[in-house]
Amino acid sequence: MIDILEYKNGIRGKLEGLLSRPISYWSSDIEIEVKAIVDTVKDFGDEALVKLTREFDGVKLSGEKLRISPQAIEQAYQAVEDEFLTAIQEAIENVTRYHQRQKLSSWSFDDGDGVALEERFVPIEKVGLYVPGGKAFYPSSIVMNAVPAKVAGVDRIIVAMPPKAADNPYILATLGELKLEEIYTIGGAQAIAAMAFGTETVPKVDKIVGPGNVYVGLAKRYVYGVVDIDMLAGPSEVVILADQTANPKFIAADMLAQAEHDQMAQAICITTSVELAKRVKAEISQQIKGLKRRKIITEALSELGLIVVVESLDEGIKLVNKIAPEHLELMTANPRQDLQKIRNAGAIFLGQYSPAPVGDYFAGTNHVLPTGGTARFSSPLGVYDFLKRSSIVEYSKRRIQKKGYLIRRLARIEELGAHEKAIEMREQKDKN
Repeated sequence: MIDILEYKNGIRGKLEGLLSRPISYWSSDIEIEVKAIVDTVKDFGDEALVKLTREFDGVKLSGEKLRISPQAIEQAYQAVEDEFLTAIQEAIENVTRYHQRQKLSSWSFDDGDGVALEERFVPIEKVGLYVPGGKAFYPSSIVMNAVPAKVAGVDRIIVAMPPKAADNPYILATLGELKLEEIYTIGGAQAIAAMAFGTETVPKVDKIVGPGNVYVGLAKRYVYGVVDIDMLAGPSEVVILADQTANPKFIAADMLAQAEHDQMAQAICITTSVELAKRVKAEISQQIKGLKRRKIITEALSELGLIVVVESLDEGIKLVNKIAPEHLELMTANPRQDLQKIRNAGAIFLGQYSPAPVGDYFAGTNHVLPTGGTARFSSPLGVYDFLKRSSIVEYSKRRIQKKGYLIRRLARIEELGAHEKAIEMREQKDKN
């Protein structure tokens, strides 16, 4: 089911294939189809949404059905257990508390001569949140996308989700807990197009966030520039760096948890111990027996799972930094010490009792993370993703008269005469 590789001669074989896989998977045919869907919604608005929802979801929408009513949210509360409500409420509290520490404050300084320079942070006005409703439903993803936007001070959050998701009481109750009320029953690429361009019913937003299938991902890529997007996310992944002190039962459980996402999920264990590697493989074979998504897990681990034996912890850390995983678990004797050498990872979990699912649901950190090696240059979703920066310049006559000749010199080098003239006019001293 899963291979053990001794890492001696550099990146090779299956490991090389895993490291070179693209962030996302799609064909040119799907790209053409998505472009057609987006353009149709752009041109025909609500009429296109009704037609496409009937075609793809088998649901006939009308004016009153396009938006979820407050009564539907209230009814959802009657269908969910108190324990779920307690769990989602505490998760929201934890995620809010963490993200409140990400708030950014505007700043300014006096540069002398009557010159003031500033940077101002302003929240994005309208954000579109896509909620998937295909193979699975993820209330936790709603929390992770909505909370940082709310903490940032976003005025309006527009929610779009397929009709199937609108029938899920856990999804609706989560939206209720987050006080999200502007909810539309449209899914897929057509939902992304509706929020990007606006229709008679769906407002145009400034940024779109939230997970989705390949059609949703491609639509987000296509509308980028008209609106901002969170990221182009690929299949989920975890790397576990372990030494001889690690518990093989925990490692196996965490690899299985990752692999159950879907067939494209990636789970890799990097260890300094051959004996641990063998025990992890045996534990995987044993623990998988009682799991509901066994078929998906088996395919994911067979194709994209790997246990890599390295000669030293430093070699393992170098390999981690090359992989730049979405999730990284450090199950070593001194995880906080080893953390100092990690440069590339989306979320890092320290010690035996910090599995990735803790971050997925409850700890407070965001689970919207860079995938496909993009942790080399990008970061988890946060409050800062919902803020815009403006630079503010207040110059003075005194400074212009002192430094104007240097500004003009730069303009002259670039052959921008009007720029030079704009400075020259302000350099002239008052006539007595």
